[in-house]
Amino acid sequence: MIDEEAPDAFEANRRYLGSVAYRLLGTFTDAEDVLQEAWLRWRAADRAAVADPRAFLTTVVTRLCYDQLGSARARRESYSGEWLPEPSVSYASAPDSPAELAERGESVSLALLAVLEQLTPAERAAFVLHDVFAVGFDEIGDSLHRTPDAARQLASRARRRVRDGGRRASADRAEHRRAVEAFAAAALGGDLQGLMAVLDPDVVWTADGGGIVRAAARPVRGADKVTRLIAGSVAKWFTPELRLALAEVNGEPGMVWYDSTTGAVAGVLAFTVADGLITGTYVVVNPGKLTHLGPFEGPSTGA
Repeated sequence: MIDEEAPDAFEANRRYLGSVAYRLLGTFTDAEDVLQEAWLRWRAADRAAVADPRAFLTTVVTRLCYDQLGSARARRESYSGEWLPEPSVSYASAPDSPAELAERGESVSLALLAVLEQLTPAERAAFVLHDVFAVGFDEIGDSLHRTPDAARQLASRARRRVRDGGRRASADRAEHRRAVEAFAAAALGGDLQGLMAVLDPDVVWTADGGGIVRAAARPVRGADKVTRLIAGSVAKWFTPELRLALAEVNGEPGMVWYDSTTGAVAGVLAFTVADGLITGTYVVVNPGKLTHLGPFEGPSTGA
């Protein structure tokens, strides 16, 4: 962890910088390592000569992440099964305020982070900085050692690839929550017709077990196949000790399941929803990607 006596300008921007690093790298552990190194560089810098500490620190963090993305991509190519980002989970009943969302960047869904894995490091950096955090292209170009026009082109290309590679999704939060609640009720109740009714015909189930927990090695496509997979998973996974609860997953309605005895989170589900139907599910059960969540702290629910 970063020393509590870190310079004020760094601490004032720490949450923002952590949000940038997480969205660039997809893991909280790597993001924290980047923040530690960025703090060391900030401490060694001639801070009196820094006109805009936030811009300076954003550049430092971006360059550190950019350096990591190449090696991270190579590691993920040899990863067992599908690789998904580490999820962020909260149990608050109300969404974050607009100010909090702006500070972290509004586009934080697990689905979007998964799509960003398809981009080159430069495309990802340009897209995240501009489209998520509204950083100007002059600053992005400086961070990536590119011209502002080149940075603009990177962001534009990334935007097209994100649009083409993402699942259909609605911005209607109430619609999203209703679909998730219907999914939970049908899954836990063994209601296969209810599941089919809430799943888009072309729904895609993507699971990340990391080779540690058994999970589908490749995405499963189609409502019929996904329904059968869910029914089998519920029968296998949900022992009397396991509970399912609604939660905010990367700022959107999702679910977690956890051990009621220890409180340990055993899995996280995120969704994309369009026209009232679930178009994509993202399931993280790799224990190494859940330890940062700590024990379950939400309202108690039944299985």
